[in-house]
Amino acid sequence: MGLLLDSYAAIWLSQDEPVAAAAAEAIDAAGLAATPVFVSPITAWQIGELAATGRITMAMPPAEWFAALLRVPGMKLAALSPEILIAASFLPGTPPADSAARILAATARAHRLRLITRDRALLAYAAQGHIHAIGC
Repeated sequence: MGLLLDSYAAIWLSQDEPVAAAAAEAIDAAGLAATPVFVSPITAWQIGELAATGRITMAMPPAEWFAALLRVPGMKLAALSPEILIAASFLPGTPPADSAARILAATARAHRLRLITRDRALLAYAAQGHIHAIGC
């Protein structure tokens, strides 16, 4: 099963911040198996929002940062179709309230990816059995 980074996981990994051992092991295993690690287009939007509101500061403009992220060997852009966006509104169980988190959950479900996240709502949603997630 492939991996999908949530927005903060992408930030932390790009800045060599520490992540949980299970997340680091999954990312290392993906690299060894030549399995892509995916990032969602919604992450580009979230990075822009975080930078625009001053919640994060970046050494480069968000568009350049996202482009650089996609140049990392093994990193791929996950498809974000209208079907996934609609599915984010109809997730089973008790999905997160945050729209971006629901889109990430729907993306993980559609592409059968494990989501790497620290988001408590996404981890709780995974505990319900609706997605696979690894805490980072």
